[in-house]
Amino acid sequence: MEMDYFTEFPHNYMDRRPRKRPRVGWEMPQAHQKAQSGIFGGQDVGNGTSFQSSRVLTDNASLYVKGLAQKGSPPWRDDDKDGHYVFALGENLTSRYKIHRKIGEGTFGQVLECWDRDTREMVAIKVVRSIKKYREAAMVEINVLQLLRKYDGNGSRCVQIRNWFDHRNHICIVFEMLGPSLYDFLRKNNYRPFPVDLVRELGRQLLECVAFMHDLRLIHTDLKPENILFVSPEYVKIPDYKVTPRSPTEGVCYKRLPKSSAIKVIDFGSTAYEEQDHNYIVSTRHYRAPEVILGLGWSYQCDIWSAGCILVELCSGEALFQTHENLEHLAMMERVLGPLPQHMLKRADRHAEKYVRRGRLDWPDGATSRESIRAVLKLPRLQNLVMQHVDHSAGELIDLLQGLLRFDPSSRLTAHEALRHPFFRDHYRRY
Repeated sequence: MEMDYFTEFPHNYMDRRPRKRPRVGWEMPQAHQKAQSGIFGGQDVGNGTSFQSSRVLTDNASLYVKGLAQKGSPPWRDDDKDGHYVFALGENLTSRYKIHRKIGEGTFGQVLECWDRDTREMVAIKVVRSIKKYREAAMVEINVLQLLRKYDGNGSRCVQIRNWFDHRNHICIVFEMLGPSLYDFLRKNNYRPFPVDLVRELGRQLLECVAFMHDLRLIHTDLKPENILFVSPEYVKIPDYKVTPRSPTEGVCYKRLPKSSAIKVIDFGSTAYEEQDHNYIVSTRHYRAPEVILGLGWSYQCDIWSAGCILVELCSGEALFQTHENLEHLAMMERVLGPLPQHMLKRADRHAEKYVRRGRLDWPDGATSRESIRAVLKLPRLQNLVMQHVDHSAGELIDLLQGLLRFDPSSRLTAHEALRHPFFRDHYRRY
């Protein structure tokens, strides 16, 4: 089959399916364009049409700010009202780094694509807001990143920290430049699911990263498609005959597959040490484990639950539990996976005990609306959901997911056990 090779998406794509979750994470691709002078704070820059970022950039006039020496410091500016660093495209962050464009934003601050004059390559610099709690969290992340680099010198699964510095009261963390996140790739691909063999390879790498972190007594706590990035932005474009309307000759549709399946996990700002107190809420809503919602405490197994949710999303194209409300979330879990164990419901803390009545989940009586009940009822069982999208290896994948998504964290698979599952063990790498 003839395949066209691209390094960026040629057209804007409108999302056909609304997403209930906000767009977060620090890999938010912007338009591939010449940088222009202008002042930017916390607002988005660009139109998000490209995955490709220039990996080589010369110090040329297109990034030269009039009146600013090539390696001079930019004028002092106050931060914006939220503590974000205010900058102009093309100016220097320090004498070593020149700002090319803004590639992401989150509650922590912004991520800038910069030209590193010393190594002569593009890097991603996370510029943290000048607020005490975010600065403190950034220092924790730096400690985690340095520990990961110490034991994973090749950076095979975790993003690599290159450098860090304090610039005008902003902690700045320098990372290697990577490609789009899994979420961005799905979104740009109009939420078409990945082939099961690619899901297998992505899942294997994700669980290798989780196993590596757990061996170091670290818990990521915020695994999600936004925090898993392809190493390369390149992809291939192939016809998608399954979605061609009426006949193969009308309105040919295409889907995109990454040229390389290599991924790295990012965002260790919420990473916790196993010996820490774990009595607070962790994980982004859609990937939050039941023990976290019920207030039962959490440990390594919350990462395993998140990994299971991610694998379902990769093979279906949609987040498994699209909700923002605790009781509805628990009801969705029961709809997809079966009833929650009574021993977990009976131990729910004072904040979650309102979701339980007579030893069972208070559903649908406790539902906030009929719409909420309909949202739960439309969900299929896990087996049916997987079989709708997977043409081979469905049985093995279902069995793996049932191990990753066990309600009781004590019986959930560990990362090492999951990697020995037949879904991974009995198949050769195809990507």
